[in-house]
Amino acid sequence: MQHRSPAAATGSGEAAAMAPGVGGVEPAVTLDQVPRWSDPDQRLYAPSSSSSSGVPGAADAGEGGGSEPSASAFLSFCDPLTGDDGGGVSGGGRGGASRFPVDHEINSRIYLWRGHPWNLEVDAVVNSTNESLDETHSSPGLHAAAGSGLAEECSTLGGCRTGMAKMTNAYDLPARKVIHTVGPKYAVKYHTAAENALSHCYRSCLELLIENGLESIAMGCIYTEAKNYPREPAAHVAIRTVRRFLEKQKSKIAGVVFCTVSSSDTEIYKRLLPLYFPRDRQEEEIAVSKLPADVGDENGETVIDERKIRIRPLPAGAADRTATTAPIDLPFDSGLASKRSSFKLDSYLDPSFMSLIKDPDLRRKEQWEKSAQAQKGFNYAKLLGYGDLACPSLSAAEEYSLHSRYLAKANSLNLSEIAEMKIIYRGGVDSEGRPVMVVVGAHFLLRCLDLERFVLHVVKEFEPLIQKPYTIVYFHSAASLQPQPDLGFMKRIQQILGRKHQRNLQAIYVLHPTLGLRTAILAMQMFVDGEVWKKVVYVDRLVHLFRYVPREQLTIPDFVFQHDLEVNGGRGLIVDPRTKHIYQRPSG
Repeated sequence: MQHRSPAAATGSGEAAAMAPGVGGVEPAVTLDQVPRWSDPDQRLYAPSSSSSSGVPGAADAGEGGGSEPSASAFLSFCDPLTGDDGGGVSGGGRGGASRFPVDHEINSRIYLWRGHPWNLEVDAVVNSTNESLDETHSSPGLHAAAGSGLAEECSTLGGCRTGMAKMTNAYDLPARKVIHTVGPKYAVKYHTAAENALSHCYRSCLELLIENGLESIAMGCIYTEAKNYPREPAAHVAIRTVRRFLEKQKSKIAGVVFCTVSSSDTEIYKRLLPLYFPRDRQEEEIAVSKLPADVGDENGETVIDERKIRIRPLPAGAADRTATTAPIDLPFDSGLASKRSSFKLDSYLDPSFMSLIKDPDLRRKEQWEKSAQAQKGFNYAKLLGYGDLACPSLSAAEEYSLHSRYLAKANSLNLSEIAEMKIIYRGGVDSEGRPVMVVVGAHFLLRCLDLERFVLHVVKEFEPLIQKPYTIVYFHSAASLQPQPDLGFMKRIQQILGRKHQRNLQAIYVLHPTLGLRTAILAMQMFVDGEVWKKVVYVDRLVHLFRYVPREQLTIPDFVFQHDLEVNGGRGLIVDPRTKHIYQRPSG
């Protein structure tokens, strides 16, 4: 693929940053022509006099003339943390350690650009689009700049679900690839789900970049006015997600360019970037008081602290008793909490309570004894062909430790070959606004699947969901043609996912269940986990599934539509083969 030559490569930065929308073909801009966040000459402190801002064209920007400042005005950044800006995010004057300390290596990878991403000569540019990946709902001007080949390739991808990303060639763009992602719809009632879905958009784009051996990416604001996402909250999510991702993967990414096409977005990013990417100690200290209370977890996703109970470590005087220094998630009765709102749990987490934690060697010995006793007993489940269910139950601490080990290993490995099998993947949200995980039984090719790597992939994919209420959609369509895992394997996955999974899983919607599957689920209720498997909801027809999960929130394989038409005869759905739109078959 040939790139357009950057005509302005030898010109000044201002010439390269020509305002978008100027007639004619705009020259490609290389990454070294884009202002780097860490460059000293990009920091112009506001002088004490209020007559000047230190940014060219800033005086014109504030006047009501109706015209936006030229793009060259944004090649230099004023310091958004000097002075008292009333529009800033207030943290209520909080002190303490910075949650985003100065990191010059990360800052050197951040750029801010006023213009469309596809004018940049980078490895990949991001296109904010809809689930169908059609040209109408894509970023304005992208398809016109890329040529007709982009739309043709997009039509072969089978759509993209909210929060995920897919990659295509860039065709006539200066970039090498285009990453398409689908931003969420915003509603105040489900704002947490929208924030996490938007965070997943940015993270999916960056993960796709690394998986394909690329190093630089330009991304605009992944939200649209049509989806009602407020601009500033969306910018917070974007910037903190990129920061958290670079903290783990900075050695694999050379540059992330935040692109804005309006003066309002540019001002928001100039004001928020120092909060998450402070360039010196002064910015870091000021950011402590200006950051919002909730800046997410280690991935930038929102965390609901009320649902967590933490156990403090033992005091120094009790060093002879073993205690865990990591927080342990324990079962939590929300009904009790509502009745006893003033109840102080900390009063019960004292050394006398903590002393009940057993020595690890003693606990391990008891584990062996339980296992040996279980093996001696008569294993009815194994006799019935359901697999070995003799493994002993685990305590909360043991489940937490097991889950942590699997998660750490999963995050250290490249499991892309398992992900490509599409056995499990993220959906959108159900009718209650809860995130959905999709499981496709027919894709479970037991004979050619590394089960250990599959378990690691399951742990990695489920981790963002199990922190809060979520649901599972299981397509059993044609799955009986493939051998399925036994109940012993399912019990092991249950133990690894832990009690948060059991507590937060709200429903399992099973589409096209067979008699054999119903029998297996009954066995799981008896032998594996009655609490989880009693949440199964059987759905015989695809149209009934959409009562629980809207059609647009699911990416459904083609064979599921065909299977639904076959098993339901003429009572099923009419599926448009081109658009995949679904219609109820008229009666009579």
